[in-house]
Parts: sequence; structure tokens; C-alpha cells
Amino acid sequence: MQLELFKMIDRISAVDLDARKLNASSTVPDESKVFEGHFPGHPLVPGVLMIETMAQASGILIMHTIDFEKIPFLAGVKEGKLRDFLGPRAEMDITAEIEHEGSGFAVTRAEIRSEGKRVANAQLTFTIRPFPTAELQKTIIREVAEMKKSG
Repeated sequence: MQLELFKMIDRISAVDLDARKLNASSTVPDESKVFEGHFPGHPLVPGVLMIETMAQASGILIMHTIDFEKIPFLAGVKEGKLRDFLGPRAEMDITAEIEHEGSGFAVTRAEIRSEGKRVANAQLTFTIRPFPTAELQKTIIREVAEMKKSG
């Protein structure tokens, strides 16, 4: 098994805590090891990575609502739809909105659009747990701050 670093969000353009909504964006890179196998000569972003992109946007939103005191872990994907393909250089607009939060869980609705067209959407469930280490908490806070600066 070969896994690359999963860093799916480039920029956070807006976080509205009252509306419990986040807007982010990302650009698919020109080249990636992922494309070598998916698919040779016809590079496409795997659907699982589109789900991961929506999960990361949702997770960042959840952390904002709880002031980065805990970390959300993806626990379920419901009503996930992959409606189109994304290839190199595709611009993604990602939105996430919290539908429910409480009792150690959160449910979000998220979608990816490219060129104004909905490419993927899902309802995502997260379990919210304490950070396993203080260092991980600091690292994530720094990374999210950098994404906001880029937005």
C-alpha cells in the first residue's frame, strides 16, 4: 500500500459560525503519484479523495465551532454522490454546513463544485474526540491558520 499526505484544502475563504458554514477552495495538482494508477493516460481524482476533501472541509468547520478543543474523525458517509470527474488543474469550490452537533457527534452536508457545476456531495457523520496529543492540536491549528491566510 502506498499513501500520500492527504492535504486536500488549499484555502479557506469564509467561516460563518452563526450559519455554521465554511467555504474553501483547492486546485487539483498537475501531477500526482495518484494519477499514475488512476488512470494511466487519463488522470482523474479518485472519488474517495473527493469524499476526503468534503470531510476535511467539514472537520475544519466543526473544529472552528468548538474552538479547536477536540478533533473530529469521519465516522460515516451517507447519501454520497460522485456526479462528475475532476482532472489535473481543476478548481474546486468546497462548502460544508453543520446540520447537527451534540453528544460527541456532528453531521454535516458538504459539496464540491467546479466551474459552477456540482461534482460531489454527501452527508457526513463525525465522532468528536479529544486530541491524542497537544502537539497534533497545535499543528492542526497552525495548518488551518495558514489556509485562512491563503483565502
